Amino acid sequence: MRLRVLFAALAAFSVVAGPSAQAENWPSRPVKIIAPFAAGGAADTLGRLIADHLSSAFHEQFYIENRGGAGGIVGALAGAQAEPDGYTLVISSIASNVISPAFNGNTGYDGVRDFTHIAYLGGPPAVMVVHPSLAVTTYKDFLALARASKEPLSYISPGTGTNGFLVGEYLAREERYKVSHIPYKGAGPALTDLLAGHIKLGTVTFSTAAEQIRAGALRALAVSTEKRIPNFPDIPTFRESGRDLVTATWFAISGPAHLPTDIVREVNRETLKALRLPEVQARLAVDAIETKLMSPEEFTKFVADETLRWAPLAKSLAANP
Repeated sequence: MRLRVLFAALAAFSVVAGPSAQAENWPSRPVKIIAPFAAGGAADTLGRLIADHLSSAFHEQFYIENRGGAGGIVGALAGAQAEPDGYTLVISSIASNVISPAFNGNTGYDGVRDFTHIAYLGGPPAVMVVHPSLAVTTYKDFLALARASKEPLSYISPGTGTNGFLVGEYLAREERYKVSHIPYKGAGPALTDLLAGHIKLGTVTFSTAAEQIRAGALRALAVSTEKRIPNFPDIPTFRESGRDLVTATWFAISGPAHLPTDIVREVNRETLKALRLPEVQARLAVDAIETKLMSPEEFTKFVADETLRWAPLAKSLAANP
């Protein structure tokens, strides 16, 4: 009887202590961070900035593996299905964890439940831009034109299911004007047609249009930040223009569900430390990327709140394209 009690106690201890013991020796080999989008974008840029800092902090290599496809679904699914041992993390995002599960319905994962959400990184805002030939200079001018138009206004976005697409449809519904969405496979091709004047209107990620705005090739009507962007002080926010819209194409660090708590805390602590560095802040400011210093609990709630905010619209658009 005593032996059975002893073995049962040891077994229970091993179940409880297993993850902590594993976390104590972590990391003992390189850690992969899956970026579910192509190299060169905001997800890749943010991922590499944080990976460099984590490599130095933990004295082990953290490296980015770009695994794009299906609007972030391919890489996000790989992250959700990884072993919860801390050696595979993933760059989560509003696209892969909020919009795609709601819009597609068959991603194979739940954007909240099937991940351990570790730390918010940040993201560039959305901006409404028009070709200079369109006779509007303010958001209110645009609304007057759009509401008076007998035909739906065509607008570009980086693609169906992206944040730019969702913002474009949200504004049309809230402001009561009609639009015709022209989706593209990425921001580059979309901006090419917008710059050429083939399409006059777009809702895109600010960082992709910043240089064209600065050069005067595109006119920015409003941006989805809480306050004006310091490097672009002449662009009003949507909130200033009468529409309470604050949103970003955000990215973060997550992992598969059930990651050991010690690992989550350590990665969160070092990630927030990296985001406070002046050189990192300066790099993010170039693309108007705003950061928020959240605990794992705060970030998990943020993802859940974003899902409540945007999933109904995404599902409605999927059902009524």
